[in-house]
Amino acid sequence: MTGVGKLGWVLAAVCFFLYAPIAIVIVMSFNASKIPFQWTGFSTKWYSELFANASVLEGLRNSLIVGVSTMILSVVLGVLLAIGITRHSTSSAVQALALAPAIIPDLALAIGLLALFSAISFPLGLTTVILSHTIFCMAFVAAIARGRILQIDPALEEAALDLGDTPRGVFFRVTVPSLMPAIIAGALLAFTLSFDEFVITFFTNGPSTPTLPIVIYSMVRFGVTPEINALASLVLLFSVAIVLISQRSVKLSQSI
Repeated sequence: MTGVGKLGWVLAAVCFFLYAPIAIVIVMSFNASKIPFQWTGFSTKWYSELFANASVLEGLRNSLIVGVSTMILSVVLGVLLAIGITRHSTSSAVQALALAPAIIPDLALAIGLLALFSAISFPLGLTTVILSHTIFCMAFVAAIARGRILQIDPALEEAALDLGDTPRGVFFRVTVPSLMPAIIAGALLAFTLSFDEFVITFFTNGPSTPTLPIVIYSMVRFGVTPEINALASLVLLFSVAIVLISQRSVKLSQSI
């Protein structure tokens, strides 16, 4: 067997190890039996029961509020941060510090944010979750936007200024349209990261506003049920769709 053939088998084994459990969860979400991993027949009743679960719907609503709010704040702050560290800073230390939340372990960041909110007596709830997710996600948006900024020809902005446009006009008429593919990619990535985030949410959220990951965790503590399989399948498919759209936008931003 050639080296290429061996590599193919290794790749197939790794893919099977990674995706077989996910495939099992999706298949078992259509299991008619109440026993989660004992197949007795095809059924979609667990999806119907899932959408009738009040706690799941509340968690979904809270997650959507947090995800959309985080997406908007992360895009605004992340793009401004990317412009600042790319155009107005030559210090590698400043650039590394600005992007540090993307590489700091979630647990360390969550504990630090909880300590900060406790020190200033800020009540925990969706507001603290949104602020925490924004700090975490804006670094990813900044990294994507920074890569696009480096590809923009500064002569375009200089030409607009020479033609009599104001700096604000140049920003909204030249810079922002040039960054739009990266902005879309960063927004989708920020929403996905926020929607799926558990560790930071667990530390910075209050008891009366659970998000969907926390609801799933509370359900799993009493054992895996077909209803949880259905919920996990929907979250997985939704996350994959958002990530694929984000990757396509990144490729588009690199080709323009």
